[in-house]
Amino acid sequence: MQPEVQNHEYQKYYVPAQSPWPIVGAVALFLIAVGAGNYVVQATKGETGYGGHILLAGIAVLLVMLVGWFKNQIDESMAGLYSDQLGRSYRQGMSWFIFSEVMFFAAFFGALYYARFISVPWLGGASNNAMTNEVLWPTFEAMWPLVSTPGGTTTQEMSAAGLPTINTVILLISSITLHFAHVGLEQNKRKQLTLMLGITILLGCGFLFLQVEEYIHAYRDLGLTLQSGIYGNTFFMLTGFHGMHVTLGTIILIVLFFRVLKGHFTPENHFAFQAGSWYWHFVDVVWVMLYIFVYVL
Repeated sequence: MQPEVQNHEYQKYYVPAQSPWPIVGAVALFLIAVGAGNYVVQATKGETGYGGHILLAGIAVLLVMLVGWFKNQIDESMAGLYSDQLGRSYRQGMSWFIFSEVMFFAAFFGALYYARFISVPWLGGASNNAMTNEVLWPTFEAMWPLVSTPGGTTTQEMSAAGLPTINTVILLISSITLHFAHVGLEQNKRKQLTLMLGITILLGCGFLFLQVEEYIHAYRDLGLTLQSGIYGNTFFMLTGFHGMHVTLGTIILIVLFFRVLKGHFTPENHFAFQAGSWYWHFVDVVWVMLYIFVYVL
């Protein structure tokens, strides 16, 4: 009796060669962290040093890494090396990446919550902490934002009106234009895709420009700096890290834009565009939460 022969058709799963870009990216992030840390410390002390140079070097290395890694990924995709199974792996990877970003910002929002709703009332003598107020900071007034520090530094609150509201409108519109760009891609309307994606990029650049203007206004006119106590720290920590994500998102959209001009992506195969879209919408949602909890409430 002959054994039954079963023919299994396996789908290919491309495994790329060893890549130098992960370690290059790690070096870039290390330089950025060291440079930014030293630059902030030196700036708060009014000193000059090497922090800014290390920061710029880290950014340069990061840009080299992005260009090299993006090029490798694009070449592999256009060569038809990817399969449906690998596409599912990419989707899972991007989903976990965005989840990690959610936890990243959740930690900072948690710090803001703790400072505002636990530490400030505690220092003000709430509940059974009357002695805390008398001993640690007798002149402390439990309010938010804190406009003075124990050292006597004073600042002013950044109003939600003006630039923050304009930036909120800009990012909300950018989500709409990117959605219509995606719709254009799915319907193979290349002109709509190119136009809407280009508008989204311009809106992202406009957001970053206005955020720089907001920081200049904070430092020059409001006295709101990194030395402005817990309010200044949480303000620049949240808005600054969000600005970094908008910058990265804008770079990704620019790469996608040039790929669109070269005729890349089809209605059936465009996960790179979809991943960039996911990331941009995530950044927009974070800003809406940031606008509410940092500027409005």
